[in-house]
Amino acid sequence: QVQLVESGGGLVQAGGSLRLSCAASGSIFSINVMGWHRQAPGKQRELVAHITSGGSTNYLDSVKGRFTISRDNAKNMVYLQMNSLKPEDAAVYYCNAYGDYAGDFWGQGTQVTVSS
Repeated sequence: QVQLVESGGGLVQAGGSLRLSCAASGSIFSINVMGWHRQAPGKQRELVAHITSGGSTNYLDSVKGRFTISRDNAKNMVYLQMNSLKPEDAAVYYCNAYGDYAGDFWGQGTQVTVSS
């Protein structure tokens, strides 16, 4: 089992920045990919960014150049630096951990609100 706890959400003006953090605990050795997903009201959950154990990253097109995902393996942390935030970035952001044999794990989510 893997436990994930997000933090760092909040209210920010358009153009501002936030950094989300995800603390992972449990069977971390079994995890291959960690990522951030988001879900806005009335919309499907979507992948925002993910990072593999080897450090490869992938981003949603609409956040490329504005968001950066990183991980600190020594601290079992994953971060999402979000710059130049737009109202359409507002959503609940979820940390996700996936392992080929371990399965799929989710945090409880953290709210990001962007005022125009």
